[in-house]
Amino acid sequence: MRIYDFNVTTIDGTEQTLAAYEGKVLLIVNTASACGLTPHYKGLQHIYDNFKDEGVVVLGFPCNQFKGQEPGTNEEIAQFCELNYSVTFPMFAKIDVKGDDAHPLFKYLVDEVPAPYHTGDIEWNFVKFLVDKEGHVVKQYPATTDPAAIEPDLRSLIETGSLGAAPNTVND
Repeated sequence: MRIYDFNVTTIDGTEQTLAAYEGKVLLIVNTASACGLTPHYKGLQHIYDNFKDEGVVVLGFPCNQFKGQEPGTNEEIAQFCELNYSVTFPMFAKIDVKGDDAHPLFKYLVDEVPAPYHTGDIEWNFVKFLVDKEGHVVKQYPATTDPAAIEPDLRSLIETGSLGAAPNTVND
């Protein structure tokens, strides 16, 4: 299975596969509207605004598994995100991200993160997964990672296609 084969439901109820994002760098995040980390929406939107023209897409997946911090309906979540954080990146229907009922996408993300970038199970709201243009899960960030701290990795993936690689230069 490839990441592009997963079926997801947009926050407005449209069924789709992640194939719509093939060839893009993806930052996939489980989100919540009533969490101490909810201000991460601002940083995630900043990333989307600043990198979308370079092929980066942030994908938000609301989840209510952590102390009930995402209790609203999909419509309420969408309104909250738009009104409070001007979110324009794609948001999806509320799902479970861990346990027996976890969405298969999140099971896949956790299983596919390579060492040394695997931080373990999804511990809280706003765990972030970075996926390269070829659809490989390349890094997992703990919930508390500020979105701004991810920008160097995004830049590296955009410029070189991998994490930490030097830019490709040609000397004549």
